[in-house]
Amino acid sequence: MPPKLLWVIAGLVHAVVGVVDHEQAADKHPYFPGQEPALRGDIDFLLECMDEAGVDGALIVQPINHMFDHSLVTSVLKKYPSKFIGCCLANPADDGSGIKQLEHLIVQEKYRAIRFNPSLWPSGQKMTNEVGRSLFAKAGELGAPVGIMVMKGISSYIQEIEELCTDYPKTIVIFDHMAFCKPPTNTEEEKAFASFLNLARFPQIYVKYSALFRISREAYPYEDTAQLLSRVISSYGANRIMWGSDFPFVVPECGYKGAKEAISHVASKIPVSSSDLEWILGKTATQLFQGAWVTA
Repeated sequence: MPPKLLWVIAGLVHAVVGVVDHEQAADKHPYFPGQEPALRGDIDFLLECMDEAGVDGALIVQPINHMFDHSLVTSVLKKYPSKFIGCCLANPADDGSGIKQLEHLIVQEKYRAIRFNPSLWPSGQKMTNEVGRSLFAKAGELGAPVGIMVMKGISSYIQEIEELCTDYPKTIVIFDHMAFCKPPTNTEEEKAFASFLNLARFPQIYVKYSALFRISREAYPYEDTAQLLSRVISSYGANRIMWGSDFPFVVPECGYKGAKEAISHVASKIPVSSSDLEWILGKTATQLFQGAWVTA
């Protein structure tokens, strides 16, 4: 049976890592220089948080702490095959080595998605360069959704995303953290949010309603994000929206369980129908990643 609720980690698990703890992980899987984590994010802690919150499964995104060395996440996926699925990190190196790595991780290691982090592209390069287009196209061929992390805001990347989605309609896209759109307070912010909503015209685009502490202008429970959620549901439909926690970063903000509870609280302010809430809290993810989180 599929899980009752999913933790779709996308910025969500922007850094879920660790087989046992940071010390052991660092010994076997060294951190990328300058990317040593400041928070606990080991697998035991994640499982503890998920159990407390009643979350049955998660999508683990390759943490930037290990850059393109996926061995740690791969070991977790193999140890807990019915609990987690993986999202690898796109390597946009000019030599094209990232394309071979992508195919290996999806085909051989059974990762189910890939993250595009525009900041990892060489200086002056765009996601629409030759390597980016090849990675995006290959992801579509392999049936792996592309999660896009637009930390600088959607406005900086709107043209690139439109171009990729137009040229490769079979490639599914998932925006992390509501594309980092906060409740608009001026004309420029409203224009940016409207451009994000307009992307709903591409049927292959999905949205993660995740890391509310990053997109809210208020303290917990982040009620001001209700206006964002309402408009995104109107544009995309609840069946293209999924919750994400942003573990482990969410833990010191409001707790993992608190992050899940905030979704229902905010949804009640719109209000969101029970059917739509069901999509957001798991049904969208199980439909998008069919065959995942299923136990015998």
